[in-house]
Amino acid sequence: VKRTLITINARKAAGPDNIPGSVLKDCAEELKQVFTDIFNTSLRQATVPSCFKTATIIPVPKKPSPACFNDYRPVALTPIIMKCFERLVMSHIKSTLPPTLDPYQFAYRAKRSTEDAICSALHPALTHLDKKDSYVRMLFIDFSSAFNTIIPQQLICKLDRLGLSTSLCNWLLDFLSQRPQVVRVGNKVSNSITLSTGAPQGCVLSPLLFTLLTHDCAPTYSSNHLVKFADDTTLVGLITKDDETHYRKEVELLTTWCRDNNLQLNVSKTKEIIVNFQRGHNNFPPLTIDGAAVERVSSTKFLGVHIREDLSWTTNTASLAKKAQQRLYFLRKLKRASAPPPILITFYRGTIESILSSCITVWGGSCTDYNRKALQRIVRTAERIVGAPLSSLQDIYTTRLTRKAITIVNDATHPAHCLFSLLPSGKRYRSLRSRTTRLTNSFVHQAVRLLNSLPSQTPASRITKVTGV
Repeated sequence: VKRTLITINARKAAGPDNIPGSVLKDCAEELKQVFTDIFNTSLRQATVPSCFKTATIIPVPKKPSPACFNDYRPVALTPIIMKCFERLVMSHIKSTLPPTLDPYQFAYRAKRSTEDAICSALHPALTHLDKKDSYVRMLFIDFSSAFNTIIPQQLICKLDRLGLSTSLCNWLLDFLSQRPQVVRVGNKVSNSITLSTGAPQGCVLSPLLFTLLTHDCAPTYSSNHLVKFADDTTLVGLITKDDETHYRKEVELLTTWCRDNNLQLNVSKTKEIIVNFQRGHNNFPPLTIDGAAVERVSSTKFLGVHIREDLSWTTNTASLAKKAQQRLYFLRKLKRASAPPPILITFYRGTIESILSSCITVWGGSCTDYNRKALQRIVRTAERIVGAPLSSLQDIYTTRLTRKAITIVNDATHPAHCLFSLLPSGKRYRSLRSRTTRLTNSFVHQAVRLLNSLPSQTPASRITKVTGV
């Protein structure tokens, strides 16, 4: 308990109890025994004090000009001490779950990121497109208020089947039930209401509980892949010889699963991309969900990255360049204010380089020279402003690709781990076959070649040398 109190971020907003985090952090030694007794009593009685469950809902706009209630995200401000309690419970829950549970859920897991999720969606698609008479349908699914529709009793049944103790399941049921909350907009506060559905966005446990609710949402047919990042779900259907039977059946099963689990599919915001490189084959029957046609688009944004139907990265790199160019203005302002180079470099890395290198392992090997040079010109402009050398995008790409590849090799539970197989000699990884440049330049193929190019005798010694372990 003391360790949890010490790690409180004192800058976070206080909850409805108005107890600032700095007080809890500074008095950790004096409060540790008191809260240890309270937490243990709560767990033993499977009851969460009502004052711990109280929340203040702050509507946060999802877009610059919200037009309706659905354009706001309801973020819950809860007591900071309850967040500490939730972290302890979350740590215990994770320790009881098998590491192989729901491997294609990439959110809220150590050493997993949006890059892993995007690559896991693109690799089977690119591999399949290397074959004749093939194309891919990618369905980007949108849920309406996913966290707010959780039915606690249904979730608890799944947690019980996962092996969580009855007392802990009862505690979680009480945690999600009878939650008092008010809505605050500016200085105006609504009347209090009590809810017994949903998992409040802003609670520490909510993301984990949502992923446990959806852990059994998995594809039925081997020709389909389901990739999840929290509530962002993507279905990748690998179609051969125009036979879409399994893909369409998978969509029906997914729709049924959502209905059974009280998740609302937002068909109007769900998009589909068809990736097809066959000549003279452009007529594809539309996909319908609950009688409504899913919109087919040529490009969509998936976890911050623009995915196009031709799998090129022109739209994505243009978007990154535009954002980075806008932020160069502030770098120039700092330079005119006589900020020293270390400050300028820190600002550049935090606000410009972070944009230019966003998910770079996904697109860094496949983007065109023209797009790569356009991004590198921004780096050179920043160098002239800062007056000091900056890392090139190619160096950043190589470093991050190496780090990501080594992480996957060392993680047997990662979905891509099986793609890195050693040759009988134990000195090199097996090269992956490819017919097209698209697949050759993709993440996994580039990563295998990079690991084989590292100077050393064995893969293990290469990894040790790079990571410094």
